[in-house]
Amino acid sequence: MSKQHRELANSIRFLSMDAVQKANSGHPGMPMGMADVATVLFRDFLKFNPKKPDWLNRDRFVLSAGHGSMLLYSLLHLTGYKSVSMEDIKNFRQLESICAGHPEYHPGSGIETTTGPLGQGIANAVGFALAEEILKNKVGKEIINHKTYVLAGDGCLMEGISHEALSFAGHLKLKSLILLFDNNSISIDGPTNLAVSDNTKKRFESYGWDYLDINGHDEKQIFKALKKAQKAKKPFAISCRTTIGYGSPNKGGKASSHGSPLGEEEINLVRKKLKWNYKPFEIPNEIKKEWKKIGEKASLNAEKDEAKYQKKINKLGWLGWSLTRNFKNNYPPGFKNHKDQINKSIEKAIKNYLKKLDPIATRKSSEMFLELITSLPNLIGGSADLAGSNNTKTKKHEAIKPGNFKGNYIHYGVREHAMCGIMNGLSLHSGLIPYGGTFLIFSDYCKPSIRLAAMMKQRVIYIFTHDSIGLGEDGPTHQPIEQLTNLRSIPNLNVFRPADTIETFECWQLALENNNSPSVIALSRQKVKPVRNEYNKINKCSKGAYELMRTGDNIKLILISSGSETSLACEVSHKLATENIYSKVISMPCQELFDKQDEAYKKRILSETELLVSIEASETEFWKKYTGSNGMNFGINDFGRSAPYKDIYDHFKLNSKNIIQKIKERI
Repeated sequence: MSKQHRELANSIRFLSMDAVQKANSGHPGMPMGMADVATVLFRDFLKFNPKKPDWLNRDRFVLSAGHGSMLLYSLLHLTGYKSVSMEDIKNFRQLESICAGHPEYHPGSGIETTTGPLGQGIANAVGFALAEEILKNKVGKEIINHKTYVLAGDGCLMEGISHEALSFAGHLKLKSLILLFDNNSISIDGPTNLAVSDNTKKRFESYGWDYLDINGHDEKQIFKALKKAQKAKKPFAISCRTTIGYGSPNKGGKASSHGSPLGEEEINLVRKKLKWNYKPFEIPNEIKKEWKKIGEKASLNAEKDEAKYQKKINKLGWLGWSLTRNFKNNYPPGFKNHKDQINKSIEKAIKNYLKKLDPIATRKSSEMFLELITSLPNLIGGSADLAGSNNTKTKKHEAIKPGNFKGNYIHYGVREHAMCGIMNGLSLHSGLIPYGGTFLIFSDYCKPSIRLAAMMKQRVIYIFTHDSIGLGEDGPTHQPIEQLTNLRSIPNLNVFRPADTIETFECWQLALENNNSPSVIALSRQKVKPVRNEYNKINKCSKGAYELMRTGDNIKLILISSGSETSLACEVSHKLATENIYSKVISMPCQELFDKQDEAYKKRILSETELLVSIEASETEFWKKYTGSNGMNFGINDFGRSAPYKDIYDHFKLNSKNIIQKIKERI
């Protein structure tokens, strides 16, 4: 090991130790163990630009083992990123410091994604690598030709999402994906052999990956492995055998260096052992200069690379605009004409629908909409082995296949969790808009990834069909009850549950146009009666809730509903009117958008009477924020049943006869 390399790596180690010690919180062991690997990667291989962190053709570096965040912050600071100052590092894990306990995505900072829940970064990295292949096919390898590196630990590989994502990556032969496995055999509880006896090499090879085992502290072995990975024909995993807490006389190689500060006394011993005669947070000028040279060299190479393709990007119109995320302009080149063309197609489809007004399942309505927008060059669809049930794949879609990435649809297989993590990577990479489908009940598998998408403000669209007991005979294991409430509780996530075809179209448009939030579109399996029989260019769903109908001027109650139960609310309203009990029906396809409206609008929608009644085939508690303590809530607070869906609705007394009887008793 050269002296220069040793000092460069040690600067990472001591910044990490000192920051964790000052915060009295954190994980010093991983940065200390992987400092050698990271130094070789950033010095000799990684394409990056500290002066312009978000340039398109950069390599992506994902820290899946997010607890070792000080490794990333140290690298960003030392190589010259303005996003991470020494003051930020000194304020590690403190309020307002970019150096959070686990990496948090900030556009243009060098932090590519939010990680911490183990295994998520692996799935994100697969999404990055897949995006690279898709875009390379669209715009050419002269513009797109980079790598995705993901640093993962034992914990990442234990989590189930890693199996799903790694298997998927191997199937598609994502050759630009390189995984660096911090193979230190230590977890928080102690040696990993307490819980794991996997043959990791055979595991990766079974997925269709190349696998190489090296000494993670040998500079030459690290270099040779990364060099070999550059020319791989399939995903490449490098198992880096490291010592967690490298350099610590008493805690190196032990769990005690994993998740706690080393302590001042032990850090002083590390200083002596590694011959680091400097104060906390002090980096000698010679080492600073060397790291600065690494950053400057990378910037120069990046600028040359970008100069080659910038003119070509500008000629790509809308796609080029979306790739470089130039959202300052309201309309990119060619966008307005394209949008006008799509809007005309949507308008024509709705007018044809209004001529018949046949009952249609909203999952089918969603498919109708997708057929109209497949021309969007940055829209990438998919499903977790349920395309025919989710209606996510139209005749105009072409499947992406191993070695062939010219399509616009992904068969994820039965991998809901990985699908959503991969979609986060697709969205983060550039301007792609991913959507993926499964049953609403399986959103439970997806929630960690959905939560991170909401945290990162990514435009990811989830098509969750079979959204209630209305799916029928598959029974309670497949019938969602609490799932809508679970999803509605996630901050910055819009949960749409449209009532018919027109609302489905409107909800889809809102999801596509929202740059700052992911969206769920919950859709019915069963056919639903249309509740809107006219169309104008005003998107009524944009306010989250609106007055759908009323049976008289002087009303005694307000019926609020979403999705397939909205037609039931209309039926109840009409039947009550025959007994001179007048009401208005509020369709509420998106609670989150309604909650953002001004107080005057909310009052107009929910006022006029003290009796508010909610109807939705899910748990009822979440609706009480609208109906109040005096309201009535019709729904389901138990598991479903296996039977034809109409029988299940009757079993739970979600029918007009029972609802009318209960309302009359209250009035």
